[in-house]
Amino acid sequence: MNGLPSSMRAPLVPESLLRRYDSVRRRSAQLAEPLSDEDCLPQSMPDASPVKWHLAHTTWFFETFILERHEAGFRPFHPAFRVLFNSYYNGIGAKHPRAQRGLVTRPGMAEVRAYRQDVDARMACLMEQAGADAGLAALVTLGLQHEQQHQELILTDVKHLLAQNPLYPAYENPKTVVPASGGKRRRWTAFAGGLADIGHAGEGFCFDNELPRHRQFVAPFELADQLVTNGEYLAFIEAGGYRDPALWLSEGWDMVCAQSLRHPLYWHLDTATGRWREFTLHGMQPLDPALPATHLSLYEADACARWAGARLPTEAEWELAAAGIAPECGWLHPAAARGEGLQQMYGHCWQWTSSSYAPYPGFAPQAGALGEYNGKFMINQYVLRGSSCATPEGHARASYRNFFPAGARWQFSGTRLAR
Repeated sequence: MNGLPSSMRAPLVPESLLRRYDSVRRRSAQLAEPLSDEDCLPQSMPDASPVKWHLAHTTWFFETFILERHEAGFRPFHPAFRVLFNSYYNGIGAKHPRAQRGLVTRPGMAEVRAYRQDVDARMACLMEQAGADAGLAALVTLGLQHEQQHQELILTDVKHLLAQNPLYPAYENPKTVVPASGGKRRRWTAFAGGLADIGHAGEGFCFDNELPRHRQFVAPFELADQLVTNGEYLAFIEAGGYRDPALWLSEGWDMVCAQSLRHPLYWHLDTATGRWREFTLHGMQPLDPALPATHLSLYEADACARWAGARLPTEAEWELAAAGIAPECGWLHPAAARGEGLQQMYGHCWQWTSSSYAPYPGFAPQAGALGEYNGKFMINQYVLRGSSCATPEGHARASYRNFFPAGARWQFSGTRLAR
């Protein structure tokens, strides 16, 4: 049970581990509370998953990787769930096709909730009986971090689902909708560069793709103190940004042409008034020029940066700049920049970098099926840094490496300029 690397062993006593487990698991259930059972079933596209599936899969993780291995007299809640709610773990066995998750009408939400309750009770018993077992604590901590990733996906996937509804329903109604006043002008922060230590350091949790910590040379650079705003991105559009192939990477231009792209995902032009609106988790709202432009693909972020006479930062530049900045959590939509210094590093939009998602020097995945968590995806993806307005509290850190294909738009992804 102690075969995990030291970076994934959590120094938790059983009481704190139980409290942490209960808190994270309750948060997932709370995210589903504003939704009807009908909202929790559909799958709006192959890259998204139904809320019901997220709730079941995160439970499957604890049942499959912990209870199945460590519970005396283990019996599955339902034998079919081992295949039905497996995501991509080939080492576990067969999987239900990802694009068909929305067709699984049964089990219903009531049975999925019962599944969660059953596994939670058994996990509590196991953790109480196991005592201060570092290996088990590491597995539980990994499972909770995994569930927090799915909490973010619940929000982004629900947003994409609700956006397909012509009524544009809100996931959550805001108490008040106050447009940001004015907004601050972008400034540049200079960094001397040099040899920088990149990767996770310390005793806290990290995923294996954040290791090993290594030294990398970073040339002097400047970083914009805030994210590209809706107003700035609208200027890019009005200047013909989506019509100028010179601004786009080849695959990006192919995507623009094939999909007839003219604006970010969730933007809508009211032809009667000529005004732009933006679909949010609070429903359809007037486009606020001071807020960060979000739901951009890497291609869109890169084209806008070129148009602005800048570029996207590397992930090493971003991490060097973020050192010492405390992570913040979001509010279901990005907020306007305030104050001085680097703003919006966390809690607003994931920030595209120009860095391909690749292993650090000396990277070694875990043994067994858990080794599939990150390593096998290190191809045809780009790294995003920071966190978004949908990222759970306590889940962000400077060394965190998020990754998506260059064409992905449904995440809260934005642009920070570098030069």
